Amino acid sequence: MGKYISFDWFIKKLLRNKGSFVVLEGFLSVLLEKQIKIQSILESESNQENSDQKFNRVDLLVEDENNEKIIVEVQNDHEIDYFQRMQFGTAKVVTEYTKSGNEYRTVPKVFSINIVYFGLGQGKGYIYKGTTVFTNLNNKKDVLKLTKRQQELFETKEVSGIFPIYYILRVNKFDEEVTTPLKEWISFLKTGLIPDSYTAQGLSEAREVLRVDSLSEEDRKAYFRYLDSLSLSKSVLWSSHVIGFDEGEKVGLAKGRAESEKQKAVEMARMMKADNEPIEKIIRYTGLTKDELENL
Repeated sequence: MGKYISFDWFIKKLLRNKGSFVVLEGFLSVLLEKQIKIQSILESESNQENSDQKFNRVDLLVEDENNEKIIVEVQNDHEIDYFQRMQFGTAKVVTEYTKSGNEYRTVPKVFSINIVYFGLGQGKGYIYKGTTVFTNLNNKKDVLKLTKRQQELFETKEVSGIFPIYYILRVNKFDEEVTTPLKEWISFLKTGLIPDSYTAQGLSEAREVLRVDSLSEEDRKAYFRYLDSLSLSKSVLWSSHVIGFDEGEKVGLAKGRAESEKQKAVEMARMMKADNEPIEKIIRYTGLTKDELENL
């Protein structure tokens, strides 16, 4: 097996011509369980950014032959409000690609594909699918469905087929035996390796398109700068966590000592009050205020 560039770098830099579409088409076809034919790449804001500081995230918007919009996002660093960003991303696509004044039936179908390399949410799995379902509050088994006429007009059988569909691939959670085309793809996303035994759609082309030694000298240098930026970003994040933990530990210890000293002073004050010592003396020996003594 040769060395392959990461999938996010491929998305960001090498999807310049339709000859490279076959790799992404293969991945999307396997994930969405239907054949995807990319018609065009719709550039997103972060794809137009040149700053190395944007390397922790890559996003891409493509349109298939059915005019469906597919958002592909790769997130390397932890982002606690990532769910909200997923929601914003689909809402933005819906509004930007629906012409003002048109019927609502022209609202585009949107798929949000999220490849994350951090612990997003809580769960045991490595891949999740989110859809919109309307359930009868008085009968949980009763789910709202489309009429036959609506199914014909909108070319979908379920209400969820109209709304955005979300996929979350928590790549670092994958540790299963590779037995299906989708698992082959997720294994590649995690390890960067494409064994000869992998036959999933798009991966045979990926063996050629994603080879590091097939890059131009300029792209190869840029790719290694990208890897350095990722390493630096992870190092900064880890360092911030360690520093924050250490500072928190110091603050906690100091607070604990202060509370312990305060409790000792309170106990002494109670004993001195029981012995009918003068208030001024108790204040001098314990450091408590007159109001604090009155509340004991």
